[in-house]
Amino acid sequence: MNVKIAFISDIHGNAVALDAVLKDIKEKSIEAVYVLGDICYRGPEPKRSLQLVQSLQTKVIKGNADEWVVRGVRKGEVPDKALELMNLERDWTAAQLDAEDMAYLQSLPEQLTITEKGITIHAFHATPVSLFDVVLPGEPDEGLVEKLISHQNADILIYAHIHKPYIRYIKGKVIMNIGSVGLPFDGLRKASYGIVEIVEGRVQTSIVRVETDVEKVVSQFKAADYPNLHIIEVVQNASL
Repeated sequence: MNVKIAFISDIHGNAVALDAVLKDIKEKSIEAVYVLGDICYRGPEPKRSLQLVQSLQTKVIKGNADEWVVRGVRKGEVPDKALELMNLERDWTAAQLDAEDMAYLQSLPEQLTITEKGITIHAFHATPVSLFDVVLPGEPDEGLVEKLISHQNADILIYAHIHKPYIRYIKGKVIMNIGSVGLPFDGLRKASYGIVEIVEGRVQTSIVRVETDVEKVVSQFKAADYPNLHIIEVVQNASL
């Protein structure tokens, strides 16, 4: 029997994009979906994004943006000139959520390991030891091994955080970044997520890109009186 698993992440309050991705996942008859963090912060619909994730009744891990929603952005975590602006956005996001939502985000674990049909998958948001470290697609093989492969028995390592999807093969293992549902940074105006398919011991990994209604999200930012509305310009320049 085949097993198809989807991994999604970095929704960033963009429930419109999440709707499109979940519709695509349903159409592909995928058995399981896992969420690798960054659910609410930096988008116009933080509450609905969280509700959609919770409705999946699946394993969810914490991202750096989830940590920020709970306790704010701290000095040293972003450039000094961005600190005040990012905390304005954090405060707006937190105001859309209630105490139960905040407790949920606070309680999320930081890693997950699953085994299907003899294939072990180790997933985390940024690295196994950090919610914040950045590991880019061009990292040398040695760097990927040092920074990402802490679970020696894992066949597949999956992470998010950088909003730039890719797949590489190192030391007999698959390393996959699944990109971002709500805020891609690779210039393609489409949501991104990853699929792992296991067929009789064979493994296939793929990145899926899904069309989303970017202009609707832009309108939502404006209607919500979102702080730092210059982010709309970023959206229109294909960061979504």
